[in-house]
Amino acid sequence: MLSEKMVAALNGQINKEMYSAYLYMDMSAHCTYEGLDGFANWFMVQYQEEMTHAMKIYDYVNDQGGKVVLETIEKPPESFGTPLEMFEATLKHEQFITKSIYDLVTLSNEEKDYATQIFLQWFVTEQIEEEANDNELIAKLKLIGDDGNGLYMLDKELLTRTFTAPAASEE
Repeated sequence: MLSEKMVAALNGQINKEMYSAYLYMDMSAHCTYEGLDGFANWFMVQYQEEMTHAMKIYDYVNDQGGKVVLETIEKPPESFGTPLEMFEATLKHEQFITKSIYDLVTLSNEEKDYATQIFLQWFVTEQIEEEANDNELIAKLKLIGDDGNGLYMLDKELLTRTFTAPAASEE
C-alpha cells in the first residue's frame, strides 16, 4: 500500500512525464514547421515514450490503491533555436527528470516502500538510455556544425526511428 506522501510524489511524476510528452510534441511540431521531418519524427517518438511513462505510473498508482490526481500541464517554451540547442534543452530536461526519479527512489527508501523501489528501477534504467541518446545526438550535431549536408543526412537518419512499446515483462 502506498503512503499519502508517495501517492502525491508519484502524481507529481505523472505530471512531469505528461509535460515531457507535451514538450516533445511541441518540438516535433516546430521541426515539422522548419522542414526537418526526421527531427520531427524523433521528437514524436519521444512524445510516445513519455506518454507510456506517464501511463505506467498512472497504472501503478491505481493498482496499488492510490488515487491519481491530474494537475495542469505547464505550457512549453515558444521557441527552440537550432537543432543543437533543442537537443541541449532536451538533455537538460531529461537530467531534471532523472533527478526527479532519483528523488522518488529516495522517498521510497525512506517510506520502506519496497514495491515502489522495485517499480522505479525500470525508470532509473530508462533515464540512463534517455540521456545517452541525447548525448549521442548532441555529439553528432556538434560534429556537423553548420554543414547543411550533414544536417540533411542526420534528418534522414532520424526519420527511421520508430516507437516500440515496452514489453509486458518490462511493465
